[in-house]
Amino acid sequence: MKIARRFTKQGHDALNCVSYEKRTSRIANPDGSVVFEMNDAEIPVQWSQLATDIMVSKSFRKAGVPQLDSDGNPLRDAHGNVVTGPEKSAKQVVHRLAGCWRYWGEKHGYFDTAEDAQAFYDELAYMLLHQMCAPNSPQWFNTGLNFAYGITGPSQGHYYCDPKSGELLKSKDAYSHPQPHACFIQSVSDDLVNTGGLMDLWTREARLFKYGSGTGTNFSKVRGENEALSGGGKSSGLMSFLKIGDRAAGAIKSGGTTRRAAKMVCLDLDHPDVEDFVNWKVREELKVAAMAEGMKRLPKDQQALAKKLHLKLDYDFNGEAPTTPSASPTNSSKPSKKTATGRSSSAPTVGPPKPSKRASFGNKSPSPPGAAPIPASSTMTRSTSGTPARAPAPSAPPILASPAIRASSRPAASGVASIR
Repeated sequence: MKIARRFTKQGHDALNCVSYEKRTSRIANPDGSVVFEMNDAEIPVQWSQLATDIMVSKSFRKAGVPQLDSDGNPLRDAHGNVVTGPEKSAKQVVHRLAGCWRYWGEKHGYFDTAEDAQAFYDELAYMLLHQMCAPNSPQWFNTGLNFAYGITGPSQGHYYCDPKSGELLKSKDAYSHPQPHACFIQSVSDDLVNTGGLMDLWTREARLFKYGSGTGTNFSKVRGENEALSGGGKSSGLMSFLKIGDRAAGAIKSGGTTRRAAKMVCLDLDHPDVEDFVNWKVREELKVAAMAEGMKRLPKDQQALAKKLHLKLDYDFNGEAPTTPSASPTNSSKPSKKTATGRSSSAPTVGPPKPSKRASFGNKSPSPPGAAPIPASSTMTRSTSGTPARAPAPSAPPILASPAIRASSRPAASGVASIR
């Protein structure tokens, strides 16, 4: 590729195209308790305080970064070891992003010349510092940590496609081949503990949430409440398992920051539990109201005890009342006569539940897991040890960065509720 300069000039340091100042970033709860605070963060002068807080609290790496003295040399302790700590400047973040993207581009032959690579770096750095462009959150969290600081970390179960051989390989560490992708779509089979089943899905979701990504799944393969099990019993139903995944997602701070995990669930219209699914969030919101209003009406001695135990039940989005019921971090799709998308904000279903059973659903066997995850951009990554060793192909179900959930193999009754 040839890269034309639009905002920068050859030979000028793009990181110094703006003026900087030292700022304090402090994020507090409504009660005044401090969630996060950093002093002397180096930020472009023209940035707002909100942009500063987002950059410092969410995008700055908090550990493992070599600390430098005023001359730019690494600080060392009494034993000669490099002192590490957090990122402290927007320059560092912009360099590790633009620098890593340039490195990947050069490594894989994307640029015609070295000057095109430098122009690519300069233009991106300029646009990031002037807030003209921005990548998704997992890029801010993960990209360039190995490139800029040599950070690795234990392998987390990621896979990548080797750019030379085309083979699917297991990553040897967490950041040489990072997880910079925004959203994933994952399948689930009608199985409790095996690969591709429900409990395996919570593990795969946790992996995505840990590095700041979101995930969505169509749960229509999972049998409904009271449908027959192979051992002769009856299923506890889809909703009981959705609550487990909801709790797991709510416990994980996405990317290790104060972000909520992004989780989407959807269901085909012909699923036996679809009405319970539609009414799920509505029921949980009524529970929140009951807790918040009920707290106001407790006897004074019980209110005093709640205060002593730091139990506060109100309508605060991040408070204990809204996060105690299920469906707090979950975005549920809303079925309609045709195809519905988006987040659940519907009124409850009117009237008594109507039975809805699918043909041959109760005794269907679990569907086999599909191919392993192959995120598109994971081929452009840095490797300090050459071509990684061969690894056996995994048997995990697909984690595909696709715009919509794969259609169910069964015909839907009147439509499919799908991810936007």
